[in-house]
Amino acid sequence: MKKYLIAIYLRLSKEDMKDEAAGRKEESNSIAMQRILLKRYIEENFADYEVIEFCDDGYTGTNFDRPGMQEMLERIRNGEINCVIVKDFSRFARDYIELGAYLEQIFPFLGIRFISVNDGYDSAGIQGGIADMDVNFKNLLYDLYSRDLSGKVRSSLAIRKEKGQYVSANSPFGYEKDPEDRHALLIAEDEAEVVRKIFSLTLEGRTSVEIARLFNETGVKTPVEFKIEKGKTSRIPKGGRFLWSGSTICQILRNEIYIGNIVQKKYEKDFVGGKNHIKPREEWLVTYGHHEPVINKEVFDKVQEGRGKKRPPQYHGTHPLVGKLVCGCCKKNLQYRRGLNPYFTCSHRYSNNRKDCVRMVNAMFAEQYVLLMMQDKLEAEGELEKLRMEAAERLGQEIRKLKEKKRRLSAMAEKAEQQKFEAYQNYASGKAGSFQSDGSVVQSIEEEMADLEGRLGKVETEYSVMERSVEGYSREQFAELSKEMVGRYIEKIEAYDEQHMEIRWKND
Repeated sequence: MKKYLIAIYLRLSKEDMKDEAAGRKEESNSIAMQRILLKRYIEENFADYEVIEFCDDGYTGTNFDRPGMQEMLERIRNGEINCVIVKDFSRFARDYIELGAYLEQIFPFLGIRFISVNDGYDSAGIQGGIADMDVNFKNLLYDLYSRDLSGKVRSSLAIRKEKGQYVSANSPFGYEKDPEDRHALLIAEDEAEVVRKIFSLTLEGRTSVEIARLFNETGVKTPVEFKIEKGKTSRIPKGGRFLWSGSTICQILRNEIYIGNIVQKKYEKDFVGGKNHIKPREEWLVTYGHHEPVINKEVFDKVQEGRGKKRPPQYHGTHPLVGKLVCGCCKKNLQYRRGLNPYFTCSHRYSNNRKDCVRMVNAMFAEQYVLLMMQDKLEAEGELEKLRMEAAERLGQEIRKLKEKKRRLSAMAEKAEQQKFEAYQNYASGKAGSFQSDGSVVQSIEEEMADLEGRLGKVETEYSVMERSVEGYSREQFAELSKEMVGRYIEKIEAYDEQHMEIRWKND
């Protein structure tokens, strides 16, 4: 009898939790109830088996970006699982196209038996027909339900915002939710005292960095520490303690919430899933006098007059080590500074008053050091040959794309020449009173074709060299550090100065 390595997958979304808390549905979807149902089913239907549990508590089913799901799929790919059991299809996924791909293509290819208990679905006993139609129809209903629910939530939030209600799940620092009305705010005096102190020190001429340093030196609790103390969150600080930063101070100083106003609809997305972009000030939705102010408007306006006169330089994270280099002292991410001699620095050294925080690490030096260490590691582990194969595949794909573009350009050139010939024939036969030909079109195509031929020749040469490399991908070929390579192999790099950097590799 075949031994089954069974993965039971449990999922509870935030909406499920809200519904259960409000008493709008039974607790059958709770993690505990799903676990009991699935284990009982396994005991009744399997003899020789091992069970591994994967759980995502508080994650939507509309995509697969869930830690439990990703871990389960990785172990499936590694051959550690041959059966997946869920309570119903919606626990696994609410996107019927994605779910259908797994049921009909991916799992059958990998030899995975899939069971949905409440739907009466077992892939071991279904070979197409009415049962599959029923499954697809249910999947479609789940997807439509999810999209409909998402639309209703957005519409409901928009209506509440128009009414001037506070709709965020979290209360801003200095306030707490009214226990009798979750859309109203009450002043939290212990936090509000800190806010007043920030405005007072700013009026005295202190900068945001100076205020942050003062608070860190005198032990003023940070906003997250207030939340932890009140049981609203639980977090572990990097470097052993939470610290104030100049950016946190700035956020508080420019927030109109502290004069009793709610500012909403500040951002918009270009498309669903796109990035947020700030809208013009006149398009913001501002509700004035919504709640009791912590700071009077005269003080707030005076602070705004003294701020923002000199905009600090903007630095963009384009260097491959951005997000990976951290300060060995405070464990915060190092900031990348552009210029003739770009460098990394710990911006928190001004606010936390730690003398050991990184002052400056030359970006080029750090890049070359990491590249050298990566070359040594990949060569020792035999990864260079794998990189050669990947590079060859990438070049092969580029060659195919360039050849396809060449074919399209040739067809366009041929069509343009044909149109030119037909125009001349019409003129010669008297069908047209004049002969006009736009030679710029053909010339443009020929110029683009010449450029393409040059690129294609270069890539084909590189591909040929790569294919003839029987001794693997040499260190000379892997001579440039990329964001992709850093993200693939490096967890993080702790830097103390240019002579002391410690690389933490993934999977070490």
